[in-house]
Amino acid sequence: MLMIQIKWVFVLLMSILMVACSQELSFQNDVMPILAANCSDCHTTGGEGYNKSGFNVTNYENLMKGTKFGPVIVPGNSASSPLYQLISHATDVKIQMPPHHKEALAEGRREPLPDAQIAIIGKWIDQGAKNN
Repeated sequence: MLMIQIKWVFVLLMSILMVACSQELSFQNDVMPILAANCSDCHTTGGEGYNKSGFNVTNYENLMKGTKFGPVIVPGNSASSPLYQLISHATDVKIQMPPHHKEALAEGRREPLPDAQIAIIGKWIDQGAKNN
């Protein structure tokens, strides 16, 4: 009897976990606040990052345009998305975003994004990077 109860509890917990993990993220509610708080100082018209790369994070359309070098988001594939690679520490520290190598920290620039915020952006990209 106890074994049956344990199985049902396990099934219930797995169902709850699957629903929580499959929750669709919203660009406006989940992703844009992260970009606004951490990227918009440099990556808006006239900002240092914008002047170097042409990358503008002020809205979905600009984000999806990418940089003057090409797209930064591959909908459905965060691992292949340059934006995700740059924020998730998958590149050389000197080009990671936001800048946080020793020289940048000495200049008072930002710390790396928290893992939870990186995960949100990655999951949103993996879900298709929708404008929702």
